[in-house]
Amino acid sequence: MTLQCREAHVRAGGRSLLDDVSATLAPERLTVILGPNGAGKSTLLSLLAGAREPDAGDVLLDARPLPAWGAPALALRRAVVPQEGAMAFDFTVREVAELGRYPHRRSPAPDEAGVVLQALAATGVAPLAPRVFNTLSGGEKARVHLARALAQVWSPLPDGAARWLLLDEPTAALDLAHQHGTLRLLRQWAHGAGCGVVAVLHDLNLALRYADDVLLLAGGRIECLGPAREVLTPERIGQTWGVDCTAVNEPGQALQYLFG
Repeated sequence: MTLQCREAHVRAGGRSLLDDVSATLAPERLTVILGPNGAGKSTLLSLLAGAREPDAGDVLLDARPLPAWGAPALALRRAVVPQEGAMAFDFTVREVAELGRYPHRRSPAPDEAGVVLQALAATGVAPLAPRVFNTLSGGEKARVHLARALAQVWSPLPDGAARWLLLDEPTAALDLAHQHGTLRLLRQWAHGAGCGVVAVLHDLNLALRYADDVLLLAGGRIECLGPAREVLTPERIGQTWGVDCTAVNEPGQALQYLFG
């Protein structure tokens, strides 16, 4: 039960966005995609989500190419939180979260409304349920979209297949407390609910604190994929981002870096 890229290439405007990318991602782990601006992070996530097809190579879910699944079946197995989540209509917060249950309309849960409310509560936006989504702050909108994604993959699948959460910069609009709260929640979903969670981030210290694995991209190629501490060394950070860092590793605390 894996999500896999095999020799994936993506080109646009005469240049290569991803070049020969191969990676196998496992459920029950939080994998963070890191890299400098323009490294191909969002492009890779769009391939893994099935929102974009590679120009060469393929992407497989449980050893089956994504296009072969079909949109309805794929929607039962993975949920996506993109960078931009604008709504053209004045949906309420509850209605946005309910969109996550649309793939389940032919086989609804015994308590569909309860699933939505639990998802809203998990991201701390249940009190906002009657509010119009477009009146919210950027951080509130991000947490509502996370609730929508959680509602989509809330329950285990009948066949026991892994569920996946794919998120593009889920902490970008969040304050400090909600950044940590969101990543704690995603880690819980990986470890406690058995989901595969893949998130694009920019904050290396957040990745060190919460990620099981880091996939490091640079120039459209994978530089490294492995446990966070093994990938994010001062030497590799200097090579990739061109910045110096000093490790702060207090006993009983997560490894963190000071930059500058």
